[in-house]
Amino acid sequence: MTEPSQPTLHLYEEIMLLALCEEKGTISGSYVGYAVAAAVIAELMLQNRIRIAEGRRKYVEVIDDSASDDALLNECIEKIKTSKRPKVLRTWVNQLAHLKDIQHKVARNLAEHGVVSADEEKVMWLFTRRVYPEINPQPEQELRERMRAAVLEEQESRAIDARTVIIIALCQGARLLNQVFSARELRQHRDRIKQLVKGNVLGDAAREAVQAVEAAIMVAVMIPAITVATT
Repeated sequence: MTEPSQPTLHLYEEIMLLALCEEKGTISGSYVGYAVAAAVIAELMLQNRIRIAEGRRKYVEVIDDSASDDALLNECIEKIKTSKRPKVLRTWVNQLAHLKDIQHKVARNLAEHGVVSADEEKVMWLFTRRVYPEINPQPEQELRERMRAAVLEEQESRAIDARTVIIIALCQGARLLNQVFSARELRQHRDRIKQLVKGNVLGDAAREAVQAVEAAIMVAVMIPAITVATT
């Protein structure tokens, strides 16, 4: 009997898969929204639907606004296209991260793929929250194996799939690598991760997306600290 084929996931769906607790279905990680937004941007770049304009300001430009079968990609393309003024990539990562229900939209995509289930549960018998427990562990297992092989095994960087490197880079920026590697592994292979993220496997566009999520997270961390210091 032939096993059913596994879904091909977008970058932002893979990020969400790592952020979801397998059993509880809750979303963990303080900066998941930024990683998801940057992964959306990276996906649109890989599909040649947007680009970074040349020049000093490096605005994001839409080059293909044709509708796809992915509602979230279409929504983000439309938002960039209809913006009253051009914006740089870091600004878009920050704005898309705060798009209404973006994390739940991605989680629902995973539910449609049959990777998780979309449920609701009561919290203290008063509140209802949406949860997405895993029902098909294979996509996440394969993703973890790809990431671990890229970091832990001796192989040429150029032989590693670029999408895997992008995921590693975005997870590093969003503090999600500890979902895949132990603290000891992260210490022992810190230079290898740096080599992958800063190396030639990432194209210019993907590298800018990674830098944008790091910058957005830095702002998110700094603003509460500044607020506390000034009150």
